[in-house]
Amino acid sequence: MQPKNTICIWYDKDALEAAQFYAATFPDSKVTAVHKAPSDYPSGKEGDVLTVEFTVVGIPCLGLNGGPAFKQCEAFSFQIATDTQEETDRYWNAIVGNGGAESACGWCKDRWGLSWQITPRTLMDALAAGGAEAKRAFEAMMNMGKIDIATIDAARRG
Repeated sequence: MQPKNTICIWYDKDALEAAQFYAATFPDSKVTAVHKAPSDYPSGKEGDVLTVEFTVVGIPCLGLNGGPAFKQCEAFSFQIATDTQEETDRYWNAIVGNGGAESACGWCKDRWGLSWQITPRTLMDALAAGGAEAKRAFEAMMNMGKIDIATIDAARRG
């Protein structure tokens, strides 16, 4: 059954490769369909992969090979909640180690320019707690690239 709402992500020409990477990296992720162009279009030829249907941690997505006209930006990102440092490290290292780039405060970009927030639940819980606990955790996070759970937990305790 086709979902009523799907996230459409624009790629130059690598939607299938990106979707396959996400499916191999994250649980509850898979490539569900590949559609080829029925005729030539501005950024491709008949028979080229035009769209790829996939899920990322259960979220339905459509990868569109639309060409180089539009680039990814931080205005859109996937936020992946993690429970352990091992899980945080695994996702962060998979994205950054596959041609991606580190950023600040738990953000990184994959090699296609898509932004990801690899966010331990303890950080989200601290921010939701408010007050001094949130302030300490937030200030600790501001000095990090990849989030270090032990440091966030120590900041939460004061």
